[in-house]
Amino acid sequence: MTLQPQIESLFAQPPQEKYGEEYFSAFNDFKAELNAGRVRAAEKVGSEWRVNTWVKQGLLLGFRIGALQDMSLNQQFVYYDKSTFPLKTIGLNDGVRIVPGGSSIRDGCYLGRNVTCMPPMYVNAGAYVDDGTMIDSHALVGSCAQIGKRVHLSAAAQIGGVLEPVGALPVIIEDEVLVGGNCGIYEGTIVRQGAVIGAGVILTASTPVYDLVKDEIYRKTSERPLEIPAKAVVIPGTRPITQGKGKELGLSIYTPIIIKYRDEKTAQAIQLEEVLR
Repeated sequence: MTLQPQIESLFAQPPQEKYGEEYFSAFNDFKAELNAGRVRAAEKVGSEWRVNTWVKQGLLLGFRIGALQDMSLNQQFVYYDKSTFPLKTIGLNDGVRIVPGGSSIRDGCYLGRNVTCMPPMYVNAGAYVDDGTMIDSHALVGSCAQIGKRVHLSAAAQIGGVLEPVGALPVIIEDEVLVGGNCGIYEGTIVRQGAVIGAGVILTASTPVYDLVKDEIYRKTSERPLEIPAKAVVIPGTRPITQGKGKELGLSIYTPIIIKYRDEKTAQAIQLEEVLR
């Protein structure tokens, strides 16, 4: 039996008081494939991203069969987690730069070559982080999030995870995206290649994004997630409340705004990034 039908079959079984060796053997094989980047929670087919539901099932299976375990390194470094999700083992030959200072990378995620991890940061199980990406201090890569090549996740950027429901698309950040400091990108949002998400921008499934260049409004629909177009430059903005007490009081609400599309001048402004690496 190949790995996918094995995981699907075990996931479909009801919870048990004690799990047999077949569960742990299948899950360990599955986790090895995640660590190597050979299976992913979502994949790009043509121009569209698709969820691999069975991969999410495999992660949930791991939480189900794992027991709470003392994983403390010593009396000064105490922590407890599921036995199935220890810290990820990373060697010098993996080509990942992990700067000292309290970062955590959970087993069952993929980090490509020349990924840089600035402390403290966190990468959760099921995430995929491609080659040359920078994860800056206090940044989060949530469970199943898909991060492309040469992405910069700036300080305190939060890339939300979407593990459940299993059919929901996780957050997708395509190649060469710059995510500014204190940004939050959640609920299956897709940020297309080369976009710049300015500091402080929050993107969620319920957030409309106003494109001042193309005179468009982007929203999540029942068929499609919220998408930020390739090379769009997004900044935080506001829009006025046009009725009721909000209008009477002159209030406005937050909204992200696309003010331009990335050009040579925009690229020059972020080239310092390459020098710092």
